[in-house]
Parts: sequence; structure tokens; C-alpha cells
Amino acid sequence: MIKILTVIGARPQIIKASALDRTIKNSYSKEIQGVILHTGQHYDDTMSDVFFREMGISQPDYNLNVGSGTHGKQTAAMIEGIEKIAILEKPDAIVVYGDTNSTLAAAIAATKLKTPLLHIEAGLRSFNKTMPEEINRIVCDHCSTMLFTPTLAGYNNLLREGFNQDNESPFTINKPGMFHCGDVMYDNTLYFSGIAEATSGVLNKLGLKDKEFLLVTIHRDSNTDVAERLNAILEAINQISIDEQLPVVFPIHPRTSASLDKLNITAVKSIKENPLFQTTAPASFLEMILLEKKCSMVLTDSGGVQKEAFFLHKPCIVLRPETEWVELVECGNSILADADQERIKKAYYHFKEKKKHSYPLLYGEGNAADFICKEIIRNYR
Repeated sequence: MIKILTVIGARPQIIKASALDRTIKNSYSKEIQGVILHTGQHYDDTMSDVFFREMGISQPDYNLNVGSGTHGKQTAAMIEGIEKIAILEKPDAIVVYGDTNSTLAAAIAATKLKTPLLHIEAGLRSFNKTMPEEINRIVCDHCSTMLFTPTLAGYNNLLREGFNQDNESPFTINKPGMFHCGDVMYDNTLYFSGIAEATSGVLNKLGLKDKEFLLVTIHRDSNTDVAERLNAILEAINQISIDEQLPVVFPIHPRTSASLDKLNITAVKSIKENPLFQTTAPASFLEMILLEKKCSMVLTDSGGVQKEAFFLHKPCIVLRPETEWVELVECGNSILADADQERIKKAYYHFKEKKKHSYPLLYGEGNAADFICKEIIRNYR
């Protein structure tokens, strides 16, 4: 039996891990034993616990309850906790997702313990090293024994950084294996979109009509912690709402909520005076899937939401100067508008007037988790 220790900590990782957890339970329970360690990076019910319940994920075997803090304090506590559990469990490999502090901490702990690291969502690059996530991605990839890229662009990024696609199993940190496997988030979107349609009543609760509202998410500190940027984004979206008489739904991240309470920005008053602009508590996964499925357009600084918009055939305005998902911009389904009011409005009207969109299979065919399980078994049995 192959034992894998999966380290998760943030809401997107919990969602991604559900695809592998479900696949192991359904198809590979005799070959793979999964142990889940939650760092507690996202620690309240709306950002963590609800996803385990709603998505049927195995409850964590361990929770470090790290909580919030500075990057250094948080990451150090995670490294210490992950190391203790890894020594206790003696896994054949540690699995991580994406680019959070939890990912970085697990990568460092695994490397020091000489435990193989498997990185799902490897190879992604924004080419902006001022983003903490970019450093986390690069460090994690170069600590990994098996790298699973969701896109061809990610695979090619690894090649440019010197990874050898001709390495053969058994893989090591000095001779890692790299795989273009597709995206586990696409697996999840296909699996849960029908369930969300049947079970989530979020549209009725918010009084929304199909394809007649904008969906907004903002959570990155580069936006939430800079008054000018956050104000520009919200003022632009609010103006679109007023001019078009179009409802806006804004499930608000705790970090964003705290910033709106703290920062003295005019947009707070503006959106409160607009009855069409709804700020809500963080959406559950099924609520979010349904909101993405039924909205007319998505505006976000989230990497995961950019992809989900594409999976559900919705145009997306990216509230950042760059994106890891460059292929979405290249195929015309996403526009980089940053925190520029005029660019945001211009992007909205571009998509409003555009009649045809293509949605090629950039992220596989919805079987990435199965592919990953098979490669883990092939390398470790």
C-alpha cells in the first residue's frame, strides 16, 4: 500500500484535493492510502470546514490550527508541524497543491526529511516575483520529485527552467518526473456543476436571474491592502452596474471585508448606495459553481475562479496585471484589466458586444486525478 500525506491549508486546495480524494476512494483504495493534514491557514467555517462537508472530502487526520500571521511566522509554524506529522506517518510521498504558504512549508519540510514531494499544479508562472505565490511555486517545483502540470504552458515553463522530460521512473528530487495531466479543477467542475444546479438555492436567495448579473471576487493582498487599487476596482464595477442597471454579486473574502472596514475609500459609500450591488458572505463551493454558471460575466483576481469561469463558458475580467493562466488571455476568454477603472469598463463592454467565444480543451478532459493516481502507483509500487 502506497501512503501519501496530502497537505492542504487554503480553500482552493481543499477543493482541489477533493478530486484526488474522491478518485482514490472510488478506484484506488487498495493501492493508495491517503492521509490528510490541514495546516489551518484558512481556519474559519466559511473558508474551510464547509468545503469538507459539502464536497464529501475525508475529514483531515491532522489539523495544525496555524491560523493567520505574517508570512514568516505562519510558514515556520507549518514547517514544524508538517515535519512532526511526516516523521510520525512515514509517507511514501507528500502531495501539495498550488502556491500557498502551506505549499511552501510542505515543500521545505519534505525536502529536509528526504521525503518525495508531488506537486499538483506545477509549472505555473506569472513571471512576477513580487508576488509571494510566484516564489512559492518556483521553490516548490524545484523541490519536487513528481510534477503534474495542468496546462501545456506549465509543462513548457518547466522545460525552460531545466527540467528533463526524458527522466524515467523511479523518480527522485535530482531526477524528477514531469507530466502534463490536465486540471483537477476541471474534474471537479464537471462533477459538481450538476449537483450545484440541483441543490443550491443561492440564486433564489439573492433574487438573481440567469445571465443577468456580474460575479466579483477580490482577495489578493495586492488589491485588498492598497486603498487606491481596491477603490478603483469597486468604483469601476459599481459604475458598470449603475450604467447597465445590472446586479452585482460580491461574495466577500474575510481579508477584503477587513480592508473595507479599515480603508477610507469612496467606493464603500458608492456600493452601499447602489441597491443592485450585493455583498455577501463567502460562497460555499456549490454556491460559487452555480453563481459562475449562471452569471453573465466574472471579474476576479483569483486564479481558480478564472479557470472555473472558462470551464463554465463565461468571459472573465482579470483584476491583476498578469495571470498564470496565459492561455485564457491568448484565446480571448480573459482580459487583463488590472485595477484600472477605464480598462475594467472597456473590458466589460468588449465582452458584452462579443458574440462568439471558443472554449478549447486546454485543461484536459476531466480525468486528471485518475491520471495522477496511475502515475503515483506506477512510480511507487
